[in-house]
Amino acid sequence: MINDRRLSRRGALGLFGALGLTATGLAGCSSSDDTADAATTSTPEPVPTSADDAWAALAAGNERFANGEPRHPHEDRPYRESLVAGQHPIACVLSCADSRVAPELVFDQGLGDLFTVRSAGEVLDDAVLGSIEYAVEHVAVPLVVVLGHAGCGAVAATVDVVRGGPAPDGSIAALVQAIEPAVRGVSAGGDDAAYLAACVEAQARSAAAALADASPIVREAVADGRTSVVAGVYDLASGRVSQL
Repeated sequence: MINDRRLSRRGALGLFGALGLTATGLAGCSSSDDTADAATTSTPEPVPTSADDAWAALAAGNERFANGEPRHPHEDRPYRESLVAGQHPIACVLSCADSRVAPELVFDQGLGDLFTVRSAGEVLDDAVLGSIEYAVEHVAVPLVVVLGHAGCGAVAATVDVVRGGPAPDGSIAALVQAIEPAVRGVSAGGDDAAYLAACVEAQARSAAAALADASPIVREAVADGRTSVVAGVYDLASGRVSQL
């Protein structure tokens, strides 16, 4: 079940219990002069208008990706051209800037499907927050996902500093400072890998919680039931996203 405290009023369905619901499909269309486009043209589907439906679509896409069976939807020329008139993404995803964590690939989505915002360690600053607010207020996404990932370098650097290591040079220090409260809130115990994993989860949860606290726009949208905010973690090895 979606267990974010701000989603309780929505009666949210389980993210990964809804894998039978697919959000994208491919269908061929005939063309006398472009067989490549004909083989990959996507059939338009209804755009999810609730957080539950958006989660179901992302979960189904992630299952395809993790199983090595991605559909790569919405990449053909006709669909690309259809987006010139406007965008209707099913979710906003705030993910780490790590090159191994590309939301469109992880969730097997295509052009126009995700409003993606990326910063190392999912750190919120004015530009990131403003981008998410735009997605919520002007693009009307029903869901905002904060996506951490296993082995996050920004979180690992913060762990090193918390353990007494030197602060990093340049503006990387600002990232560490932003992540530090989440890391300090995790009890040190177990092996290093388990501790880092717990810190990664803590940072994703912290960023998700901070969205509504820092943004009146997001807070109002959540309160009105127009948008939901959830956190998850992507496992690099399995390719699967786990809801927190």
